[in-house]
Amino acid sequence: MIKLGVNSVLFGGFDFATAAKHIKMAGYDGVEMSAIKGMCEHLELDRWREQAAEIKQIVSDNGLELLSMEEAALDEDRLMKAFEAGAEIGIPVVNVGPGGASDVEEDFQRQTDLMAKMAEKASGFGVTLCCKAHVGSCVYSTPTTLRAIEKVTSPAFGVDMDPSHIYRAGENPADALKPVLHRTKHIHIRDCKGRGPSPGAPPDQACGRGEIDLMAYCRVMVEGGYSGPVCLEVIGANQMPLPDVSVIAAESYGYLNACLKALGGR
Repeated sequence: MIKLGVNSVLFGGFDFATAAKHIKMAGYDGVEMSAIKGMCEHLELDRWREQAAEIKQIVSDNGLELLSMEEAALDEDRLMKAFEAGAEIGIPVVNVGPGGASDVEEDFQRQTDLMAKMAEKASGFGVTLCCKAHVGSCVYSTPTTLRAIEKVTSPAFGVDMDPSHIYRAGENPADALKPVLHRTKHIHIRDCKGRGPSPGAPPDQACGRGEIDLMAYCRVMVEGGYSGPVCLEVIGANQMPLPDVSVIAAESYGYLNACLKALGGR
């Protein structure tokens, strides 16, 4: 069964206990811990050992699973802490962006070299490093994603496939998922209006409100046998009141759960 989660960055204006309570109330199976420096650090990698027991307790009390962590930066020092934290707390996937600039070959080579190095480090901790195509970065499209996975062959490396970034690269996300699904180990999901560069206001990122054909995207997931986490990632909501962010979470769960149930994925 495909498991649905929420990246806790959606609840960046609140503590993790509040986030977990409302994620569970919305119906989700689990949570992606946000460890994004400068945006939302529900998991503070510089002091993760102090937080580990509390995080485990909060997750257990709410009947959730720890599905993944978003560290975001392809930074060796922070990733080593993320891998240690993931191994200890029980977080199987660490998600990053690729960094670098689009269509700059030296950036692509440098960043994919670093992905390969850090995937080997992740393997030693029993966790998986996933990277997604990101608007403006050295990996930003299906062709650049395919180049990256051809180069980074470690079993501890996977694609974090985010349809909104692919949509903003001018592609059809459902079509783009097919050729990379065999290496996809995590999915960040949200909707968006327009081709960007921004995904839009937080309410417009709720699944079903934008322009992406997420039903078709879910169909590719299910028919392709994908069984990893699918985590809602909505950014820009730090100043929103709790009822508003809870609505985004609940509305997105209802949409995704209905799609996946209709397709036999849940």
